[in-house]
Amino acid sequence: MTGGAGFIGSWVAECFLKEGHEILIIDNLSTGSRSNIPDGADFIKCDIRDRLKLRKIFGDYKPECINHHAAQINVRTSVEDPVLDADINILGSLNLLELCREHSVKKFIFASTGGAIYGEPENIPADEKTPAMPISPYGTSKYSIEKYLNYFHCVHGLDYVALRYSNVYGPRQNPHGEAGVVAIFCNRIIENKNCIIFGDGTQTRDYIYVTDVAKANVLSISSPSGCYNIGTSHETSVLELVDILSDASGNNIKVEFKEQREGEVQKISLDNKLSKDIFSWVPLININQGINQTWQWFSKKSKIL
Repeated sequence: MTGGAGFIGSWVAECFLKEGHEILIIDNLSTGSRSNIPDGADFIKCDIRDRLKLRKIFGDYKPECINHHAAQINVRTSVEDPVLDADINILGSLNLLELCREHSVKKFIFASTGGAIYGEPENIPADEKTPAMPISPYGTSKYSIEKYLNYFHCVHGLDYVALRYSNVYGPRQNPHGEAGVVAIFCNRIIENKNCIIFGDGTQTRDYIYVTDVAKANVLSISSPSGCYNIGTSHETSVLELVDILSDASGNNIKVEFKEQREGEVQKISLDNKLSKDIFSWVPLININQGINQTWQWFSKKSKIL
């Protein structure tokens, strides 16, 4: 598993371990943390761009399945430095795919994006038949790997699933940076700072709780090859998110508006019917429950620190 020391990856690794799987985590710890690595998982510090080290790991451990979460995840960073984004998200992923071919790996589970791959779809919630029209290098790089996965499947017989996540949130998310608005807002509330909204706050996202995402990874291991949306099918605006956080935290949140950023979509939610039909996945945590649990985690963590 790549990126298993990160926010989403650590929850996914934990879920696989509970199902009795053996896990090796590789992570360069650029954004992940050793403290996130669950008990019972092996760990090697490695960058997915280091093909020589990866080849040795594949030879030593002989994996049956690759779960690929290591990535450059910041849309804004991808806009500012698309070459870096492609270096990590495209070339790094190709290193893994080539080694899967060399070592006859059976399955490849890829953390893709539904929030950024469809661009500004005409119909919401967007289903998997919606044309991919990413408006950021990040979305473009994720879509590129989906196409490479199809190639490796057709030509080399590698089974795969690309899980198109909506906006994932929950405990362990890093509040320092520009990715993960829920974590950022929680941290700013704790620090008694204004929550910054880029645009007018009417832009919407489909917020999915991280444990639901982890469960989708486990269920998809036996699903047929293809791309699947992992979201709630519901839109929540940034202003609505502020209201939910106000209720959860008991704070009257102060907001500050700034100019909308390039490369970010205005409205999105993901139709999850295909995932329900094919591998019986349904999200269990609604936005109010998830925000409350996330706030409790951040609040408790701040008191410990």
